[in-house]
Amino acid sequence: MKLSHLLFTLLIGCATVVSAQEAYDVANIPAELLKKSTVVIRDEEQHLTIKSNSNAVMTYKTAITILSKNGEDNAVMSEYYDKFSSVYNLKAFMYDAKGIKIRTYKASDFKDESITSDGTMYDDNRIKKMVFLNATFPYTIEYSYEKSYNGYIAFPSWSPVSAYDCAVEKSVYTLQVPKTVTFKYLKSKGLQTDSTVTADKTTYTWACQNLNSFTYEPMSTGLNTITPWVLVSPNNFEYDNSRGSVENWKNMGDWIYQLSNTVQPLPEKTKATIQALIASAKTDQEKITILYHYLQSNTRYVSVQLGVGGFRPITADKVASVNYGDCKALSNYMKAILTEAGIPSNLVVIGNGLPSLNKDYASFGQANHMILCVPAAKDTTWLECTSQYTPAGYIGNNNSGRTVLLVTEAGGKLVSTPVYKPEDNFQNRITTVMLTTDKPADVHIKTSYSNSQYEEQLGMMLLEPAEQRKRVMSNLGIPDMEISSLSFLQPDKSFPKIEEDIVLKSSQMISHGGDKLFITLNLLNRRESVPAKVENRQTSFSVAYGFKDTDVTTYTLPEGYKVEFVPQDISLESEFGKYTAKVTVKDNSIVYTRNQTMNSKKYAPEKYKDIVEFYKKIYVADKQKAVLAKIN
Repeated sequence: MKLSHLLFTLLIGCATVVSAQEAYDVANIPAELLKKSTVVIRDEEQHLTIKSNSNAVMTYKTAITILSKNGEDNAVMSEYYDKFSSVYNLKAFMYDAKGIKIRTYKASDFKDESITSDGTMYDDNRIKKMVFLNATFPYTIEYSYEKSYNGYIAFPSWSPVSAYDCAVEKSVYTLQVPKTVTFKYLKSKGLQTDSTVTADKTTYTWACQNLNSFTYEPMSTGLNTITPWVLVSPNNFEYDNSRGSVENWKNMGDWIYQLSNTVQPLPEKTKATIQALIASAKTDQEKITILYHYLQSNTRYVSVQLGVGGFRPITADKVASVNYGDCKALSNYMKAILTEAGIPSNLVVIGNGLPSLNKDYASFGQANHMILCVPAAKDTTWLECTSQYTPAGYIGNNNSGRTVLLVTEAGGKLVSTPVYKPEDNFQNRITTVMLTTDKPADVHIKTSYSNSQYEEQLGMMLLEPAEQRKRVMSNLGIPDMEISSLSFLQPDKSFPKIEEDIVLKSSQMISHGGDKLFITLNLLNRRESVPAKVENRQTSFSVAYGFKDTDVTTYTLPEGYKVEFVPQDISLESEFGKYTAKVTVKDNSIVYTRNQTMNSKKYAPEKYKDIVEFYKKIYVADKQKAVLAKIN
């Protein structure tokens, strides 16, 4: 009997080992999941138990197979926490290609670090982190942990496909909620929701399995439209001794308003300065511009992320005394300054660089920034209070065209920020080229950049002259170039426009072929490539922003030469934009005029081949040459 029992125990133990090995044996991964993948999520389990409006516990476990060196970025475990949460019971293992365990990690192998970043002065966020290293591929990492929440404003989301080239064998998200807690969720199209109801709680489950990886597609707007995901938010919460509701945007705005609606006294010295600055201003708009410039000249941005302090602005008098603050503090300070000037304004919650707020789903995770709105009957002014350089009214491409939350005394109200049209985001360039055959050509380039294109060039204006020259040499792409002079100016501080002025010489502006000379007419704004073709494209796409470029280049012919050939005018038009190129010959000069307008909107995947064809035509048109011949 004893021998039989021992043998049975040994057999069970062997079966357990074999089972564990088989679980992560790379040979067991379905062949389809390996195609074009660098990692495979073998088994992911995320379980969230809500206990009350202020307490929750999450257990998390995952196993990830790293197929190649290109997937090493995924060989990391990291989980954030702060003074209202804790991460514990961490475990981690590594397995070889056959699924045999080759390493067990100790508690001391996990690092506990602050995640305070540059520009962040106050931050109570920390991270538990482990970086897995192995020289032989493939290998599998497995890790797990628990996380408890003592106060929350949002629940963890679920997005099993975290990156391109990542396949998923199995992933499950389970949410257990007591009857006393109300919540809402938003999920990807077609994802099934399973639920089980008991006397005192409901359990929700979302799952996916055998998802092939997706290869990055040019101009993609992201994976969210083709992969499963779930967002979950409480309707009511308790956080850092504060109670609030995000049942709708009105309630969320009311909570934020209550946090910021404390007395905002300004020092008497600051009040006197404000009144002196606006003494001669005739309109509210003049006052706004003057006071916004005052804010920019006397404050700087730092980040503050401390509990409710991540949502409650530092008081205006504090900002006035220290001359710094985060986006909330600076927006709130500007609001107090405008109040002193008799101009009402509202704080605005926005997702900088994120999509618009979902009108039907109120939650905290959709926003990451705060700006200021100065309402008016005809001309509302929006202020990006963290910038020390942009003009009043310009809030940047990442804030434009968004649905945002206006924080008012009556609660939150969804409104829209300004849309910058292609003609607003212009680049106007006038170039003159004096050609000769025996010495370098003289080139003078004058360019105006506005709005989004101004924003891209703003960094150039702030560089040291030597670095400006280096960047221009790299960006222009004119061979054998020698810069004589260079300047970047913002002539009107109240308008988002930069003027660039470059004078240079180049000895390679023309090419020779027998007794002919050849000139590439589009000197500076050529399309140098075409987006790669993508068969069976999956994701939608867009251009970064709509714009309009106008280039007028005048070539003065070298002595002793005449025009033998110029190309015909070109006009291209599609739903993506419009392109024209026109060549005019007058006396001893060639004038080349190029216009390109691109629209910014989201396009369906099946239209991608059309934009590739449109860009291909522009690419060819931008290579056009003129031919010069000697005068007999």
